[in-house]
Amino acid sequence: MDALEMAILKRRPPRGVIHHSDRGVQYLCNDYVKILDENGLHISFSAKGNSYDNAWTESFMKTLKYEEVYMRHYKT
Repeated sequence: MDALEMAILKRRPPRGVIHHSDRGVQYLCNDYVKILDENGLHISFSAKGNSYDNAWTESFMKTLKYEEVYMRHYKT
């Protein structure tokens, strides 16, 4: 919730922006959803038990890690 509040404060998204996540309890709890509602953000999440909903993003992240992150040495 702290990260969500910080993102809203820094980015100032316009009302109506869609916030997409998986069905993790941290994204569906009342307090988290309340923050989204108070800021006019719409909640969207993957279908229950459908691992393919996130396939494109997972593939992109894997490629990014192999082609960028793992090719460099980071101090932290």
